[in-house]
Amino acid sequence: MIENNNNYVYSQPQSEPASLSHMLTGVMQGVYMYMFIGLMATAFASYTAFSHIPLRIWVMESFLVLIIVELVLVFALGFFIHKMPFAASLGIFLGYAILNGLTLCGIFIVYEMGSIAAAFFTTALTFGIMSAYGYFAKKDLTGIGSLCFMGLIGIIIAMVINMFLGSETMDYIISAVAILVFIGLTAYDTQKIKKRLSEESNELAIKRITIWGALQLYLDFINIFLHLLRFMGKRN
Repeated sequence: MIENNNNYVYSQPQSEPASLSHMLTGVMQGVYMYMFIGLMATAFASYTAFSHIPLRIWVMESFLVLIIVELVLVFALGFFIHKMPFAASLGIFLGYAILNGLTLCGIFIVYEMGSIAAAFFTTALTFGIMSAYGYFAKKDLTGIGSLCFMGLIGIIIAMVINMFLGSETMDYIISAVAILVFIGLTAYDTQKIKKRLSEESNELAIKRITIWGALQLYLDFINIFLHLLRFMGKRN
């Protein structure tokens, strides 16, 4: 599932007061916590749908509707979160994560469990390294973010074209490029989230940015995982 919003310019302050740095660390921990909760909700929903045949059949029959609802939720959260109560934004984020898990239940049918676990832990390691880089980097990563965003648009176009071509080779090329794009976006999004938090003093706004940031990093993680699985996964 490929979605991302990248439209913020970053400028790194020369120095951060200790209190601001401490605050940012605490809030960023909240971002990662909600991202982790979202990932666990996705994993639970996905495996539950795989394990219960009636639910799996319902997901397959309702797949297109579920995808449309997912898109509505993620775009609503991305564009209107600044107007939402915190509880509503959190509920939409978790609802999206659960629906995404339902639509991804097919990976348990296609791939061996060991391959899924290996891809997950590889993704976690890669994500952790790049997110740490984005958080501590003094260099402005806006250029990298813009380049990755253009790559993301190209990936979406290529995926649509390949739906008609059905080329397995092109499919692997798309996945290889997507891995690089979302690795870059992980660093850029982390820096962007840190920047937005450092500019905000309103408590409710900070909470909203926390959920928004969790969504951005969740999408980066999920996309890295899915495209890595295409390379690493052993099929049943």
